Amino acid sequence: HVQLVESGGGSVQAGGSLRLSCAASGYNITTRCLGWFRQAPGKEREGVGMIYIRAVDTYYADSVKGRFTISQDTAKNMSYLEMNNLKPEDTGMYYCAAAPSCSGLNFYGREYWGQGTQVTVS
Repeated sequence: HVQLVESGGGSVQAGGSLRLSCAASGYNITTRCLGWFRQAPGKEREGVGMIYIRAVDTYYADSVKGRFTISQDTAKNMSYLEMNNLKPEDTGMYYCAAAPSCSGLNFYGREYWGQGTQVTVS
């Protein structure tokens, strides 16, 4: 049973940093693509970044490139989203999700989603 649980959200001032965590269970985190997504109030959900199977590569949305970094801890079966130089437009609910394959910020195959963690930048 695949399960993803996000944590680490909170409120921060512009220019600050946060690190989000995604705890994966029910599968080996390196065997699926894992993506980070966000949704601001009144807006559609958008992809933030993706780490590919076996962490061979990462892909980021232009809006976060150079500020956000995705990593994995295979021993803990966890993924992290390090967010630096945060801006008010980064505010939103952040989700991690996994799927069997991916390209860019798009998933292919059955998707599994966490419940999200709120990030507020003022």
